Amino acid sequence: MAILELGLLLAKTGQAEELAGLIKFTRPFLGNVSKAKAAKIVRALVDLFLDMEAKTGKEVELCEECIGWAKKEKRTFLRQALEARLISLHFNTGNYESALYLGASLLKELKKLDDKQLLVEVQLLESQVYHALSNVPKARAALTSARTTANAIYCPPKLQAGLDLQSGILHAADEKDFKTAFSYFYEAFEGYDSIENSKAVTPLKYMLLSKIMLNIADEVNSIVSGKLALKYAGPQVDAMKSIAKASKDRSLADFQKTLAAYNSELVEDPIVKAHLDSLYDNLLEQNLCRIIEPFSRVQVKHIANLIKLPLDRVEKKLSQMILDKKFHGILNQGSGVLIVFDEPVVDKTYDAALETIQSMGKVVDSLYNKAKKTNLNTTMYIVIVQKYTEACSNVLEGSPLNHLSIFSG
Repeated sequence: MAILELGLLLAKTGQAEELAGLIKFTRPFLGNVSKAKAAKIVRALVDLFLDMEAKTGKEVELCEECIGWAKKEKRTFLRQALEARLISLHFNTGNYESALYLGASLLKELKKLDDKQLLVEVQLLESQVYHALSNVPKARAALTSARTTANAIYCPPKLQAGLDLQSGILHAADEKDFKTAFSYFYEAFEGYDSIENSKAVTPLKYMLLSKIMLNIADEVNSIVSGKLALKYAGPQVDAMKSIAKASKDRSLADFQKTLAAYNSELVEDPIVKAHLDSLYDNLLEQNLCRIIEPFSRVQVKHIANLIKLPLDRVEKKLSQMILDKKFHGILNQGSGVLIVFDEPVVDKTYDAALETIQSMGKVVDSLYNKAKKTNLNTTMYIVIVQKYTEACSNVLEGSPLNHLSIFSG
């Protein structure tokens, strides 16, 4: 159809304002065609406009106008589809409260109807919003519902890739299971790549992040040089390669330089930033442990100079490491000195004693069961228990345990 062809042309040439104008301009004409065709045209044009991600600032306003028109014309299915896109816009702009409110009302409607594909889309969006709000249990519950619904229908590759991507994100966020997360990210990457969607670079970036977090940064270059990944080379991939190199070299300076150089690719991505903060803490701890290892007493200022970080930050991190028992020592803030202690020798006597007592308890239980079967008189059983108690007391006092002494006499 000529309108759709014009829309495609405007989208390809990046004319977002003109495409928005086309959507408004065609509304009077849509009253002259069938409801199904009108819905198809409006949804296709809105999808083209929103997929451009031109950030004109009119996306939410245009979507709400189209929803208002759909309500006026009583186009229920079109309204629901547009409301799903509006939820996505609210999520992308950080308006999570509106996204959840609209999502809750739309889910109630969709569960009564048979449009399961749209139901999966809304449940997936709900999971993404809850994850952005750091409510991982609800995000996982919404994703489970989406996957259950998706199993009953055919899922388009784009939607399936979205489900896999969210599964990987939740595995990495909740359980820190980066091995499983990598598998999901790979499935999502292949799904987006199969339809030549530009979003494929996002799961690729998360794949590289998973390898870095698993301390196998060496594999990053082999993934990036693979046949599928080569066509997605760019700042996103370069940023992860640089982080992998800094992690491998355990260089905090290179790590900080990479964050500064690739701010939009790393710091502005909440998923990447959360895990990079954890990675930075691990690198800082490893570097501090390596620096203080030769010392029994060292000035905190000297440590800060060696690691090239502010004094108060180093002091705070050392305090945290002492509390977390990463090493044994104390901070003398008066003199600004860190005193490092040797690793305390753990006395295993009591552990061994408890293990022996547990084993002897099993022996007595076994004897009791045999006594019941062989009609052993009660007096003899009581004597055995008394002997067992004496033996256990001797173990706690430091005397060696003679198993046979329990049954002697």
